[in-house]
Amino acid sequence: MSEISTINILVVDDEEIVLLALSETLEQEDCYKVFKASTVSEALEIVKTQELSVIISDQVMSEMTGLDFLCQAREIQPHVSTILITGVLNLKTIVAAINKGEIYRFIAKPWIREELLTCIQNAVHRYELIVSNEALQKRTQEQNATLEVQIKQLIEQQENLDKAHTGLQENFKQSLELCHKIISTYNPMLGKETLTVVKLCNAMMEDADLTPEEKRTLQASAWLHKIGLLGVSRSVIHKARRHPDELTENERLLIRNHPTYGETIVSMVENLTEAGKTIRAQYEHWDGTGYPDELHKEEISLPARLLAIAVHYSESSLSNERTIKEIEKLSGTQFDPECVRIFTKATHLVNLPKRVKEILFAELATGMILAEDIHSPSGLLLIPEGSCIMPKTLRKMTEHNEVDPITERLFVYA
Repeated sequence: MSEISTINILVVDDEEIVLLALSETLEQEDCYKVFKASTVSEALEIVKTQELSVIISDQVMSEMTGLDFLCQAREIQPHVSTILITGVLNLKTIVAAINKGEIYRFIAKPWIREELLTCIQNAVHRYELIVSNEALQKRTQEQNATLEVQIKQLIEQQENLDKAHTGLQENFKQSLELCHKIISTYNPMLGKETLTVVKLCNAMMEDADLTPEEKRTLQASAWLHKIGLLGVSRSVIHKARRHPDELTENERLLIRNHPTYGETIVSMVENLTEAGKTIRAQYEHWDGTGYPDELHKEEISLPARLLAIAVHYSESSLSNERTIKEIEKLSGTQFDPECVRIFTKATHLVNLPKRVKEILFAELATGMILAEDIHSPSGLLLIPEGSCIMPKTLRKMTEHNEVDPITERLFVYA
């Protein structure tokens, strides 16, 4: 009848005949353990020491009313189902008690055996539902607490990529954002480019014919497409962007192979295999001249074709307008014409983020607009974000740099 191993029922009545009749009726069912009490004091002791499913009490007793006793019992065992038996029917009082939750049901004397048993069965069922629900809530809270601890550990150990991978399995969205924080901490420029790619991919998804799984793949790929560059120094990445001919052979291989490294890292996480393949294909070309696999047209997945355009846009050193025109010119060769159409439409629907490039202090020139504050090595704010570098400002900055060299790389809008 019940999932709970022992169903304890307390019967309270100061009339011995009634107490005996109720007890025998219940004991005949072979599924209840019946506790009997002829006084309220005795009953309260049982309530304090035994876990009860149901308490059945007479209303008229010498020490106190059954209703008052049941209220006290509920304070000790809040989940217990309480049934009041009365021969003096005060319907208004009883209905009010039921509505307030002070008692579960009432039974009028003399009772009908079948109705009594049905009422008790329902009371037991109510008790079990409440107890089961509380246990479920407790398990859920414990699981949530465990998850919070794990997430906290991931945040505290952002540099640990293995923790980030574990985070991907536990919580898809939070883990993607965590990986982005790791990338941004390691290389702020890559973090800025990633946000641009994510915004563009989200916009293009609205018009592209993607399945839900392909959308999830594109989202993950947008957040993680730079992850293969973790471990590559900022100076090498900067050189690859500004002076690619100066790269050593090892440096060139590190840069060229980062999509492959990214696939290896991301594919270690369950359910992100397709995202890994998409990251690997971010530099494949529609005409088959890309790398690393020289894929051709539909051999490149649709998420990878969209990602390729967003990545090209984010890495371009040209203005927004010139970059868009460049991508349109590359339609049919480097990029899928349909994806270019989707990209062009997306650029009209969203505010494209200003693209940023990273420079050395020696490369700072008049007319440049700062994308981040410039601080002295001691932390003093020298020029705020958004400032346009004027000749007088550049001269003062150069003089300051001679006395107190500014070693950090600077970010300016492309």
